[in-house]
Amino acid sequence: MISNFEQNIAGPGYGGKTSDGFAGPQSLRSRAVYSASQLSNPFFESSLLTSDDDDILAKIRSGKLWTVNSRRRNGLIIHKEFYTEFAGPGAAVGGGLDNDCRAVIPLGSLSLISPESAAAQQKALKIRLQWVRLTQNFTDKPVPIDRAQLILEQFKSYFDQSIVDQVPDEAFALLVGVLPYTVQRARHLV
Repeated sequence: MISNFEQNIAGPGYGGKTSDGFAGPQSLRSRAVYSASQLSNPFFESSLLTSDDDDILAKIRSGKLWTVNSRRRNGLIIHKEFYTEFAGPGAAVGGGLDNDCRAVIPLGSLSLISPESAAAQQKALKIRLQWVRLTQNFTDKPVPIDRAQLILEQFKSYFDQSIVDQVPDEAFALLVGVLPYTVQRARHLV
């Protein structure tokens, strides 16, 4: 069965604060990958990094184009200096797209694969644009709580509830241009 999240992409066309400033479980917060000297947004800071997370960030910054494996329910929240994007299955990451990447949050069992041909690269770039457009559809809503609810509903339709619960409010807030408190409120409504 195809979820709403998948249909939107295939079609034409963030509880209380903890001491580290995040809301939600510690497990995913500790998976946020960043370069402390380059990170401009403290919401993504973490003192616990794994070597796998370092590898993901290194791959994205390598200059080589990668594709998020389209055969898995996985994705990547990519934090840049002034905004955040989501790259879901099939989307291109790295290359010239993400040279300014400051941090990442892998979702699901992330798998990055190398596109096999120029046609596969073009397809991955088109899918990345579709993910950006989907997020833009949410940011076009004038009421902040509506934007927060929409992004939460879409992620819940695609990822397990436990994965969505682990994503910091701040990450969702940066995706749709709202305050983290708005995402916190929206979590109680969704």
